[in-house]
Amino acid sequence: MDPLSDEKIVDSWGKNAAPWIAAIREEQVESRKLCTNQAIVEAVLSCAPRTVLDLGCGEGWLSRALTAHGLQVTGIDVVPALVEEAQRTGGGPFLVLSYEDLADGKWEDTVDAIVCNFSLLGKESVEGLVQAASKLLNPQGRFIVQTPHPVWACGDLPYRDGWRKGSWAGFGGDFTDPAPWYFRTLASWIHLFLTNDFHLRDLREPIHPEHEKPASVIFIAERREDASQSL
Repeated sequence: MDPLSDEKIVDSWGKNAAPWIAAIREEQVESRKLCTNQAIVEAVLSCAPRTVLDLGCGEGWLSRALTAHGLQVTGIDVVPALVEEAQRTGGGPFLVLSYEDLADGKWEDTVDAIVCNFSLLGKESVEGLVQAASKLLNPQGRFIVQTPHPVWACGDLPYRDGWRKGSWAGFGGDFTDPAPWYFRTLASWIHLFLTNDFHLRDLREPIHPEHEKPASVIFIAERREDASQSL
């Protein structure tokens, strides 16, 4: 298996499902607790959807948070152990499907909003998903993506697209074999939306309350044929 590949991402998350469930349950991820969890909930609610597809839902915390606000949410993830935990804790229907499955039309419903919360980590799988996403949205639907802010996630490496090695730095010792991820510049993210039938309606940069730098970036896009105004 190529250690820098979409396949390796899925393999790693399958190995680390149990410690990840514990980390989310115990709020071990500081930036999520202080900033990014609330930011993504607010971003979705600002679009006023009735139905939501939570892609890469993990153990389902975001689906449950949105359901608590009266939204009808379906969660999808490729890791069976994470989906099993989501089903156990509730918050909506949860299904085991890959992004490739969605791109191939194996989920036939449409929704008012698609949300991907730190779940677009690969290259080919992400590009295929974004290409197919507009077909999963109702008219005036929104595609909402939160991801590490490229300027700050770049670190000391060159600011250009490419695979990066993963790390579980800051997590407990139960994590192993970190997943790689495909780094995209801010311009590359925007280009990915614009070349796949989307207009960018909003771009948000949630600020970490302690170091006062962007903890993430949130893109809110809509289908091009629905757009009357864009960034």
